[in-house]
Amino acid sequence: QVQLVESGGGLVQAGGSLRLSCVASGRSFSRYTMGWFRQAPGKARDFVSAISGSGDGTYYRESVKGRFTISRDNAKNAVYLQMNSLKPEDTAVYYCVADPRDPVVAISTDYFEVWGQGTLVTVSS
Repeated sequence: QVQLVESGGGLVQAGGSLRLSCVASGRSFSRYTMGWFRQAPGKARDFVSAISGSGDGTYYRESVKGRFTISRDNAKNAVYLQMNSLKPEDTAVYYCVADPRDPVVAISTDYFEVWGQGTLVTVSS
């Protein structure tokens, strides 16, 4: 099983950009669907984005389409989330996630097997 460590969170003004990174330890990284969830204060965790093992398939929640881009580098065991045009409502703890299943299955069940510790993103207005 992989272990995940996120980085790249911080404070940014509305309209700004941040890039989150997640590095995985363990074997067979390319077999895992990778993704990002977020949890805003007082709210449930929400799916943000996911990417297939090969990187060919990407998936986003509606509210971040066109602003966020997920990518992965299997040679570095890393997944990234480029966040542009950030809004105050994007403020949350962002969690890197991994699951051995197909991304469509993982997203539809709203369940990912492995979670990182989270990184805080704060967008000021």
